[in-house]
Formats: sequence, structure tokens, C-alpha cells
Amino acid sequence: MGRNVSTENIHRQHAVKESRASKPRASSTPPAPPPRYHHGDLRRALIDAALAMVIEEGAWDFKLREVARRAGVSHAAPYNHFEDKAALLAEVASLGFHSLRLAMHAAARSQPRSARQAFVNIGAAYVRFGVEHPAHYRLMFGAELADRERHPTLHAASDATFAVLTGVLERGQLSGQIRRGEVRAQALAAWALVHGLTTLVIDQRVSFLGVSPRDAERHARHAAMAMLDGLRPKTS
Repeated sequence: MGRNVSTENIHRQHAVKESRASKPRASSTPPAPPPRYHHGDLRRALIDAALAMVIEEGAWDFKLREVARRAGVSHAAPYNHFEDKAALLAEVASLGFHSLRLAMHAAARSQPRSARQAFVNIGAAYVRFGVEHPAHYRLMFGAELADRERHPTLHAASDATFAVLTGVLERGQLSGQIRRGEVRAQALAAWALVHGLTTLVIDQRVSFLGVSPRDAERHARHAAMAMLDGLRPKTS
């Protein structure tokens, strides 16, 4: 993941649009030289610019030179830090997984005694993140970034997010709240549930059922509770 970029900046990018720069006033003094970026600053500026463009455009079909222009650096500068645009987008996607993991972790910790309620909460947190940040969410799961060998940092971030879910299921099995079984299989089923719901809501494919982004979290809770019915421990 892009360790040089703070989580706070992710929320700021999602919450605040870029302000328009005012026109410079006429001056007899020579213009100030462009800011110099040291290694960390340039990398962060490029990731920030790419994230902003994904959010604003709802897509990532822009060229790397456009990101460089947005960041205020030369067209060749990005190649000092990223092999190509895909490598840059992988960093942006990694930040998304980092933010999603924190949201799910906080949701799980809010219910330290009830693994079942923690399960419901992280499902709601997952759907809420995807619905609130649709373009970023699509990028995170885009087919063009699916190569684990090429984007190891991205997939490590994805795996860490998945581990929040498996951790809650393991806790539930140990405490007798969830049926014992293969944890990863249970987690896969749960992930498919919330990912499918998120995608359906983002694509507006369930609007005919009266499901909108506004109440997606409520439906996520209902879906998670329905799944939990099938995960109840077997009684002798």
C-alpha cells in the first residue's frame, strides 16, 4: 500500500472537490519556480492526483501524463516511481482496501462479545463503503489489477481486509455462536453476498425493488442476518 499517503487524505479526496485556482494578478516580479518534489512528495502527489481523477471522472481511462499535469510535474516524472499507469492505479486501489479494512475493523470491534452482531456490522460497513465510493470500489476490484504477482502490495491489502471477516468467523466458531466449518468457505460466501449487493446497488439493478444507495446499509444488515440463520450451530 502507499505508505506515504495518509488515510485522512483518502477521506478528504472523497469528501471535498478541488477548488478552482484564481487567476494570477499581473506582477513585475518573475514567476516563482514550480515547487520541488523530493521522493516522498512526488509519489504522494501522483497518488493523490490519480485518486482525485478517479473520484471526479468515475473512471480511470485517463493517461499517465494527465495525472502528471494534475500533480504539476513533468510528463516523465511519474516513471521515477511507477512502471506504468497500472502500477499507479494499484497504489490507489491499495488505499481503498486500507480504508475499507479500517471501517470493517472498527465495525467488528464495536461488538467485542457478539461475533454474530460483529458479522452483521462488518457487512454493513462493507456495503456502505462501496456505495459511498463507487468509482474507487470498482477500481479496487477491477480485472486489470487482478494479477497478484504484478501487484503484490495491492493484493496484500486485499488479503488483510478479507482477514477481518475470517477473524470474526473464527471468533464466532470458538465461542459457539457460529457453526463450526471451514472458515474460508464461510467467508467466501459472506463476501460474495455483500459484494454482490454492493455491485447491484451501484449499478442501480435493484431499484425496481425499491433499494437505493440511501438504504443499502439496512438491506446489507438484513442479508447478513439471513445468512447467519444458516450458520447457527447445530443442536444435538
